Amino acid sequence: MDTMKHEIRATPSQWLGMSPARFLRDYWQKHPLLIRAAFPQFSGPVTPDDLAGLACEDSALARIAIRDPRSDHWEVRTGPFAAGDFARLPSTHWTLLVQDVDKWDAQVGALLAAFAFLPRWRFDDVMLSYAVDGGSVGAHIDHYDVFLLQGLGRKRWQISTDPAAPTAFRDDVELRLLREFAPTHDWTLEPGDVLYLPPGVPHHGVAVGECLTYSFGLRAPSAAELLLDFSEAFAEHLPESQRMTDPDLAPARGDGEIHDTAIARVMAALPWLRIAPATRAAQRDEIDPAFLRAWFGRFITRYRSAQIVAANPQPLTDRAFERAVTQATRVRRNPWSRCAWIREGNHAVLFVCGESHVCSPALARTLGAYDEFSLADIAPRDRTLVRMLIDAGHFALLRARSRKSS
Repeated sequence: MDTMKHEIRATPSQWLGMSPARFLRDYWQKHPLLIRAAFPQFSGPVTPDDLAGLACEDSALARIAIRDPRSDHWEVRTGPFAAGDFARLPSTHWTLLVQDVDKWDAQVGALLAAFAFLPRWRFDDVMLSYAVDGGSVGAHIDHYDVFLLQGLGRKRWQISTDPAAPTAFRDDVELRLLREFAPTHDWTLEPGDVLYLPPGVPHHGVAVGECLTYSFGLRAPSAAELLLDFSEAFAEHLPESQRMTDPDLAPARGDGEIHDTAIARVMAALPWLRIAPATRAAQRDEIDPAFLRAWFGRFITRYRSAQIVAANPQPLTDRAFERAVTQATRVRRNPWSRCAWIREGNHAVLFVCGESHVCSPALARTLGAYDEFSLADIAPRDRTLVRMLIDAGHFALLRARSRKSS
């Protein structure tokens, strides 16, 4: 029997309604939690018109889900959209979803500061959904953690905490919707309420009138995704001469059968299937744990979409960079550039958009923790790397006027 408390009210000092440590211990990836008034009097920095405008941008990831309530027929349209597309939508039962809004709007990105108790590299994006009355994306399951912050209007959320809840999908719609859904909890969220859902919890959100919801999704790579990327990274280090061999080959029967002996040879050609314990060096047929760590750092900082950070068209001159250092110019991270790092002895390995750089732990900690910092806080030995990252487009110098306005 589920005895967990699934609803709590935030306090002025704890928007989770509890300490982050208790939340991570009792709820994180374990139980859903509704937090009332987590963001008091919240309306959000983005209006429905703003979101519709963003959905018309060529590089925005936008969709519209439409449901016919009489036939239960679903239609999914993919952006970019034109302004006239919205005028032709029905009056009810549709939802506009736009991903990566935190990359487009700095005020939306700033909301991530509330989640500082979670690793920054775990966050995927902030998706915004605008829905008219009855708008929804159907009952479904997500395989990642998500925090749903209610912005404008109200939204009714139904969830199921039944461990035996059916998970089969409908085969008549493009969306991965549940064939059966029997909720155990039914809530209507007001502006500022937050619903946390761990992976695998069936849920269904329906707009009560017009509403706008902020969805903070955390990246949870599948085992298949991890394995594919890892195998590609490891294969780069294998010499062309290292192949499957069969010096003891017996005459074939000519029927094309792959025998167990052949499978054994294939397995022998895959030495990366074993990982050496961290307590000792890797043997010939084991993966070096250090390699695994370096691969993961590159993997997790590459963004899942095809967006590529554009390099600075005018690299900094020595004079310009020295002047920026002298004036303590502030530097801001490109929202498309993900940063993470690992410690290796007395130094750090910094990962930025899938590339690795050796630097001091102090610099790695600064770039991994802050979206904005001052060049005056960077040690002289680390400035060359910071300059290179600025030239590559991962960071940008802020003009004095921009700093004043922010």
